[in-house]
Amino acid sequence: QVQLVESGGGLVQAGDSLRLSCTASGRTFSDYAMGWFRQAPGKEREFVAAISRSGGVTYYADSMKGRFTISRDNAKNTVYLQMDSLKAEDTAAYYCASKYGSTSRGHREYGNWGQGTQVTVSS
Repeated sequence: QVQLVESGGGLVQAGDSLRLSCTASGRTFSDYAMGWFRQAPGKEREFVAAISRSGGVTYYADSMKGRFTISRDNAKNTVYLQMDSLKAEDTAAYYCASKYGSTSRGHREYGNWGQGTQVTVSS
């Protein structure tokens, strides 16, 4: 079992930046691909970005490409999501998740989830 704790959310204005962090414990962090997902009220959980175990391969949802950057530091058991040029439609609860082995865009393939951190972007 991997325990995940997100931090870094908050209230910002459109055009601002935020960096989310997710720290893992309980298992060997580098055995797990990591993903970020988000969910807005009344909407389904949505893929944001994913990163491979080594950090060498990353995937993004089309609407986040060029604005969001996922990275990880295996020495610190932490995955990051740098979010730039934030828009009002980025408002959501953001969740990190772990998946043993290879990366995936599908949230159902991730077995462990953090509690989420709220990001609110005012326009």
